[in-house]
Amino acid sequence: MNIKVIAFDADDTLWINEPYFRETEAAFCQLMESYLPQHTAARELLQTEIKNLSLYGYGIKGFILSMIETALTISNNTIDIRAVEKIIEFGKDLLARPVEVLEGVPDVLSALKDNYRLVVATKGDLLDQERKLRNSGVLHFFHHVEVMSDKQEGDYRKLLKHLDIKPEQFLMIGNSLKSDVLPVLGIGGHAVHIPFHTTWEHEHVDIHIDNPNFRQIDHISEVLPLLYAMYS
Repeated sequence: MNIKVIAFDADDTLWINEPYFRETEAAFCQLMESYLPQHTAARELLQTEIKNLSLYGYGIKGFILSMIETALTISNNTIDIRAVEKIIEFGKDLLARPVEVLEGVPDVLSALKDNYRLVVATKGDLLDQERKLRNSGVLHFFHHVEVMSDKQEGDYRKLLKHLDIKPEQFLMIGNSLKSDVLPVLGIGGHAVHIPFHTTWEHEHVDIHIDNPNFRQIDHISEVLPLLYAMYS
């Protein structure tokens, strides 16, 4: 097999992301506790986030707006302006979090960069993802960075057209079966799933994948022996 491009998801594949969102969600639900129990507020927030994806896309800014909207909804528009200010502060704190690259990532990228074109293929807010890439210390390993509004089959086809490669020459590595694996397999590409201990509920799918182009590993350090075994 002739893999030419290896693409990596960013959040929770290259660096930690989702646990920070869950910490912020917990703080928001605690702030709303006088209106709703915390677990109910969390459910309301999730529903608002999903409803707003088509408007705001993925990322922290949409998350902030969804928290504000949820607060207005569950308080019947009586929420104190100081609570809204606190929610905005939660979001700014989230944007300011340092980038914590996952163990093994720099070593794997360094080992791959001379034999493959490496690409970042990620969802999220453009400015935030650019900031995290700059601060990660791994940007120089990548030939191309694609911040995608979504990760459907059509989005990957556009990426492959831009990279001028065929699906069978493309390998995607990421933590989400829904976004990083299933659509890539659907267009005839290769995919490696590296589960992360915390996954956004909207990204969770419970499915058994039986496809010769699919592999699952426990840690990014396993990418190198896997590639040797699969594609040498």
